[in-house]
Amino acid sequence: MTDIHALLGDDAKDLLTHVCEGIPKEDLVLPGRDFVDRVVAATDRSPRVLCGLQSLFDHGRLAGTGYVSILPVDQGIEHSAASAFARNPRYLDPRNIAELAVEGGCNAVASTLGVLGAVSRRYAHKIPFIVKLNHNELLTYPNHHDQIMFGDVQQCFDLGAAGVGATVYFGSEQSDRQLREVGEAFARAHELGMFTVLWCYLRNPAFKKDGVDYSLSADLTGQANHLGVTVEADIVKQKQPENNGGYRALQFGKTDELLYGTLVTEHPIDLTRWQVANCYMGRVGLINSGGASAGQGDLAQAVRTAVVNKRAGGTGLITGRKAFQRPVGEGIELLHAVQDVYLDDTVTIA
Repeated sequence: MTDIHALLGDDAKDLLTHVCEGIPKEDLVLPGRDFVDRVVAATDRSPRVLCGLQSLFDHGRLAGTGYVSILPVDQGIEHSAASAFARNPRYLDPRNIAELAVEGGCNAVASTLGVLGAVSRRYAHKIPFIVKLNHNELLTYPNHHDQIMFGDVQQCFDLGAAGVGATVYFGSEQSDRQLREVGEAFARAHELGMFTVLWCYLRNPAFKKDGVDYSLSADLTGQANHLGVTVEADIVKQKQPENNGGYRALQFGKTDELLYGTLVTEHPIDLTRWQVANCYMGRVGLINSGGASAGQGDLAQAVRTAVVNKRAGGTGLITGRKAFQRPVGEGIELLHAVQDVYLDDTVTIA
C-alpha cells in the first residue's frame, strides 16, 4: 500500500485529522458498497441505469467500495494532441488508453467517441466506457471557449458505453445553449440505460480578479455543481476548490455570509465539503479532477487531492494527464496510489 503519510509530508496531520464542523458528516449521504441500492434505487433512474452504475462501482481495484477511479483522456481535443501526447506519443493509439485504464485498475475509462469507438469490440466488455460527448476545440483562431457536440447519444449506446459525459462551461456566454443540449442528451442517455457524468466547469475571464482565480472558489464551483445535479447528472466532476468568496469579490449573484467562516472555513476539506453538499448532500457523487501534470511532485499532489476528496465525502478522482503523460509503469503506480487512499480505512470522513 502507498505510504500516504509520507506523501502528505508536513500536511499529513492536518489533512488526516481535520473535522468539518459547519456541515458535519452525519448530514451527508456517504459513498459505500450499497450506494446504488441505498440511494440511486430511490430515484427515477431505470433498472438499466442502475445496472450501469453498479457495473461502474463493481469494476477495478475499488470494486465494492462505493468509490471510483476514472481515467479520462479527451485532452487531445480539449487542448491539442501535441500538448496532450507529445510526452508519451503511444497514447495517440486508443488501444493503449484502454490498456492503461485496465492495467491501472480503474473503474472506467472516459474518452471521445472516436477513441472508444476505435476499440469498442475489444474493450467495452472489459471496462466500463464513458463517452465524452462534447468538447472545446482550440483550432479556431482566435481561440474561443465553447463546448460543441461531437456525436450523439445513440452512437454511445451502439458502441457499448455504460455512461455518457459532457461539459457545461457555467458563466460563459454559451452556457445556456450548452445546458439545454446536455440536459437533452442526459435525458436520452437515461432512456437508453446509460448513466451520466457532468464536468461542471466555470469559464469567464471576469472570474479572475486581483490575481485570484475565483473559478476555483468553493461558492462558485458549489453552485455549478448544484446546477449540474438539476439536469440529473449521476456523477459530477469538479475541480477541487482553492479559495472561497467568488460571489463577494466579483460582486454578482446571491450568497449568504454563513458561507464564509461559519459553514465553510478556509480548510481545503471544508471547501470541498461545500461542493459535496451542493450535490444533494452526496446523493450525487462528486469526483474531483486530478489536474495537469507538473512532472515531479505529481504523485504527492494526486494523493493529496484524493485524501481531501475522500475526507470531504466525495466519491473519487478522475486522473488523466498525471497518469498518461509519464512512462506506463509510473502511470499505473500513480493510479494505484490514488486508489490506495480510498482503500485505506484509516482515511476517514472528516
